[in-house]
Amino acid sequence: EWNFSDVNPPVHAWAAWRLYHYELERKPPGEEDLPFLRGIFHKLMINFTWWVNRKDESGNNIFEGGFLGLDNIGVFDRNAVLPGGSHLEQADGTSWMAMYALNMMRIALELARHDDVYDEMATKFFDHFLYIAGAMTSMGESNIGLWDEQDAFFYDQLRMSDGRAEKLRVRTMVGLIPLFAIEILDDELLHKRPAFLKRMQWFQAHRPDLYNQVSRYSEKGINEKRLLSLLRGYRLKSLLARILDETEFLSPHGVRAVSQIYRDHPYTFTLDHTTFTLTYTPAESTSDMFGGNSNWRGPVWMPVNYLIIESINRFYDYFGDGFTVEYPVNSGRQITLKAVAHELSNRLISLFTLDSDGKRPVLGQHPKYRDPHFRDYILFYEYFDGDNGRGVGASHQTGWTGLVAALINGKYE
Repeated sequence: EWNFSDVNPPVHAWAAWRLYHYELERKPPGEEDLPFLRGIFHKLMINFTWWVNRKDESGNNIFEGGFLGLDNIGVFDRNAVLPGGSHLEQADGTSWMAMYALNMMRIALELARHDDVYDEMATKFFDHFLYIAGAMTSMGESNIGLWDEQDAFFYDQLRMSDGRAEKLRVRTMVGLIPLFAIEILDDELLHKRPAFLKRMQWFQAHRPDLYNQVSRYSEKGINEKRLLSLLRGYRLKSLLARILDETEFLSPHGVRAVSQIYRDHPYTFTLDHTTFTLTYTPAESTSDMFGGNSNWRGPVWMPVNYLIIESINRFYDYFGDGFTVEYPVNSGRQITLKAVAHELSNRLISLFTLDSDGKRPVLGQHPKYRDPHFRDYILFYEYFDGDNGRGVGASHQTGWTGLVAALINGKYE
């Protein structure tokens, strides 16, 4: 926590757009807070450039980032200097940057409604998104990317000093972050921005190698909407098949950070005669990596769960009721993406609600919390046991767990 050189996910543009849009929906037309959006956009352009210059070691649009807030989720410390001059190319770091590019593109399109000069900035970030998407699928002469066709999942990979790459085939939240890079554009908006639309069409006609790596943005969804995403339908369904599998990521109280298949079958990786191991660990950490007071190897974490739900809802806004998936996996029950988001929200909300025995999973089995005088004093823990939902970690400083209030609000809106 005190290593201020560690970088965290670049979500500032996402947050700025959410705040602007939230107020926009509640203000009369013509009262948009454009000075706020314009000011933060210019500052974030500098931040985006820093990421491109400092965290893309090979200049191939694949980002490292290191820490990225997920502490010990990797098989080894993602901040460590690795043997033999190798470095880690991260599925999550690259996906966060794809999301960042789309967020900046959307802000630029909004600003362009009032000043045409921002059209060029919107196309710049659209280009960044496509190049990142292309790199995630195939890079260099070896044509190796972060997507693994055999497992239908995104993996980090280790880039050796001689250029060889080896995938770290361990299913973690790292491989689900690509869901977050999504933007939906109304056809009406695009036709008001002809220069931007022309650029989209140019890539489709002249760079099919890139166009074919992202959602088919030339195809309109419901209500004349266009989808920009790292995932086409097959990849979206493949990731959801992992998320919604109770033998893997789906817990009674949300999406685990690591698949529980590694409970009985730990993942191992050997580098320079040293063997590293990752085991599904649902609650407190069993290693001293990052101080040992945090654990991403199995628990449920609210911020990434919230973004999973938001992303699934946005995919529903494009696909509508015609796109269904099995929930849970192997149940034979097909439901819409909107219903999936609703079900995942309910699992997270259930962390805090009384069960049939009058207990709240977040408070664990301590008898004091069954006392009517104490059971309603709810603590917002840092993360939650991936098996039973018990609150783990800090209970006094974790504002992000308050996101459950937004889920409750969304449920009853």
